[in-house]
Amino acid sequence: MTIFKVRGLSAEGELQLHRVSASTSAEAERMARQAGLHVIGVAGGGFVRQSGSLSRSNFDLSLFAHELVALLGAGLSLIETLETLAERQVQDGRGGTVLGDLVRSMQEGQAFSAALRSFPAHFPELFVASIAASEHTGEMVPALERYLRYHAQLGAVRQKIVSASLYPAMLCIVGVAVATFLLCFLVPRFSRVYEGMEDKLPLASRWLMQWGTFASTHGLPLLVAAGAGLAAIAMLASRPAVRTKLGAALQDNRWIGAKVRLMQLSRFYRSLGLLLGGGIPVTKALRMAQGLLPLTLQAAAGAATLEVSQGRSLSDSLQASALTTPVALRLLRAGERNGQTAEMLEKAAAFHDTEMNHWIDHFTRLFEPVLMLVIGLAIGGIVILLYLPIFELAGALQ
Repeated sequence: MTIFKVRGLSAEGELQLHRVSASTSAEAERMARQAGLHVIGVAGGGFVRQSGSLSRSNFDLSLFAHELVALLGAGLSLIETLETLAERQVQDGRGGTVLGDLVRSMQEGQAFSAALRSFPAHFPELFVASIAASEHTGEMVPALERYLRYHAQLGAVRQKIVSASLYPAMLCIVGVAVATFLLCFLVPRFSRVYEGMEDKLPLASRWLMQWGTFASTHGLPLLVAAGAGLAAIAMLASRPAVRTKLGAALQDNRWIGAKVRLMQLSRFYRSLGLLLGGGIPVTKALRMAQGLLPLTLQAAAGAATLEVSQGRSLSDSLQASALTTPVALRLLRAGERNGQTAEMLEKAAAFHDTEMNHWIDHFTRLFEPVLMLVIGLAIGGIVILLYLPIFELAGALQ
């Protein structure tokens, strides 16, 4: 047995840390949920696993949901659908174990949502909650279609960000590679050419030649130090605590902090709309959706959940907790008046996603030329400092 630290929110919205003795992290999370804790993360055994995240396996949840919609819409029962998918994926070597376990659990009498909860690494909490709500209403296909739309919309936003950052990342990689080649290969050779002429070199060129001399005599230690530094950065970047601090730093940034917060709220609105559209009660939906927010906003979401449970409207509760925008607040109030809260939350998320897409386009148009200018100046400066003494010598000879 291992002691796991389970971090989550109580029914009152308070952030709590529980120590649970269990064999696996999944068992520890299940025990904490049974105790009434909304799990945010599980730590233990030297690692941290975020609740609801997908494992690095071959199982494709989006494809699985699409296949469920197709086969259930064709008239197959749920157990027949799962047996069909399990047989096919065993032959393909993709996810057969998971689907086979789901079939066995349902043959033993478990509900589909209860069977899905046994695999938290493959099925996020939002997906399981949508399925559980559809079991009461008998509308599993519409619930799956809503989740697929939700997944596609989040994927579109994520793809937009990745596409916008790809070209600047390539520029940085190429720029750093060229600068490293100049500093670690070309400069040491020039330092041998200028050996004995240090007093006649300009100050910046003299510093550059001193670096070249140092790099030529300590090449292996520099290479080991660079590799260790990259490994340390990668290790730190993989730690959830470090990612949380980086996210908080981005949110506090005066230039992009407001946009980061808007993107987080948009995801919150979309998730909340998905859950409410599936028939999940408001307080339960808020507790589930607030786990998608960063820690800096989860306390505010917990306070909003408490106010809703005390009878206050959703729009007023979110406004009091500073979890609304002017557009989202007006749409939400309109939805409360006509009984379309879920639809209005999705419209607010779509509005802000469009706003974010326009901002990303404008930002990349401005940032890419500036980045190219900075990289060009850095590389050009190194080259000029290398050849400046030669130019001065040629001028003196003339």
